[in-house]
Amino acid sequence: MNENGLVTLASRFPVGKTTDRLVNAATAAGLRIFARIDHAAGAAEVGMPLRPTELVIFGHPKGGTPLMVDQQTAGIDLPVKALVWQDEGGAVWLTYNDATWIAARHGLDEASEPAVAAMNLGLARLAQSAGRD
Repeated sequence: MNENGLVTLASRFPVGKTTDRLVNAATAAGLRIFARIDHAAGAAEVGMPLRPTELVIFGHPKGGTPLMVDQQTAGIDLPVKALVWQDEGGAVWLTYNDATWIAARHGLDEASEPAVAAMNLGLARLAQSAGRD
């Protein structure tokens, strides 16, 4: 994690395939997919260039609700999101918010630590599943 709370991992697959793999892994883990947004397609609609970039919004009330019970403002960062994007050199990356950063941002107390730890572990596993074999 860097100072802005972002975790970024390289993917061996193109953006679309990485996103598909993320959606499949999240669904298999019992998570809900709330949205899949193709930012590059949106940019193309208005005549603007954008390298492949897709956002997936996903989660489950069991994971996020404890954070919001602690501090309702955590809801601005929930459900969780993952951005799959291609850089100018053609490399593909998957980026998400570290749950520890979300906890610090909202001043969550110690009671939220198990949920934050579980969220971090789950996000790391999903990101690995999406970008690697």
